[in-house]
Amino acid sequence: MTTSRVDQTPGRKRGAGGTALTLLAWLIGITMFFPIFWVVMTALKTEQTAFSMTPTFIFSPTLESFRSALAQGSGYWHYAINSVITAFGSTLVGLALAIPAAYAMAFYPSRRTDFTLVWMVSTKFIPAVGVLIPVFLVYRSLGLLDTRLGLTMLFTSMNLPIMVWMVYSYFRDIPVDIVEAASIDGASTTQTMFRVILPLALPGLASTGLLALILAWNESFWSLTMTDYHAATLAVYTASFKSGEGLFWARLSAASVLTIAPIVVLGWFAQRQMVRGLTFGAVK
Repeated sequence: MTTSRVDQTPGRKRGAGGTALTLLAWLIGITMFFPIFWVVMTALKTEQTAFSMTPTFIFSPTLESFRSALAQGSGYWHYAINSVITAFGSTLVGLALAIPAAYAMAFYPSRRTDFTLVWMVSTKFIPAVGVLIPVFLVYRSLGLLDTRLGLTMLFTSMNLPIMVWMVYSYFRDIPVDIVEAASIDGASTTQTMFRVILPLALPGLASTGLLALILAWNESFWSLTMTDYHAATLAVYTASFKSGEGLFWARLSAASVLTIAPIVVLGWFAQRQMVRGLTFGAVK
């Protein structure tokens, strides 16, 4: 009898600890989701209801704010197309540059590899406003202001250090013996990278690409400062709802929902792949 009670006690403790962790996870999840819930609720209100100082959870939903937001300025789709082109374009270019760089540093390291990695990440410590003037002057000289190409280049350079670091960490989890075996079988470096290494690291590459896509999609500083109309993204579209007349909370919330909806939907469908990539190599 005593042995049975002793054996059951740790189980009860583990059960209580698991319940507490579950409740904590739910609390964190609700806290993180609440701003999105509040924005969606506000977008479904009228301007009078949204401007009310008293929070209202019971109201008659309307899509008037979405109709007004879609008709704002030159229209939603102009900015959405620019966001798609610049975000996806910078992600593809970034992966094309990050993969060979990370491959060389992971499988053919030199004495300067660690220094190079640290130096690349250190560039992220520089505030964007600190390099705004030289970048602006260079872009003006090259005619890249308010162009999709210029914005794509900025997004690529902004995310490239993180992409190289992530791809490098995934490649490091792949045994070097695989590369040596492919080399013995007569495979060239390019064949080894594309036919052997990349299929093994595909989950990690997918999570890297998705993260870079999210960062480029959400980037607002460079979009607001380096574009005017032709290459303006959804960040500029959302900021346009702040005017001298004041803030129209319902329309601003509707514009925010329209801005984040595509990337949220993409993240929802790609969450399994992203989790696989983030845990790639964690369990040997």
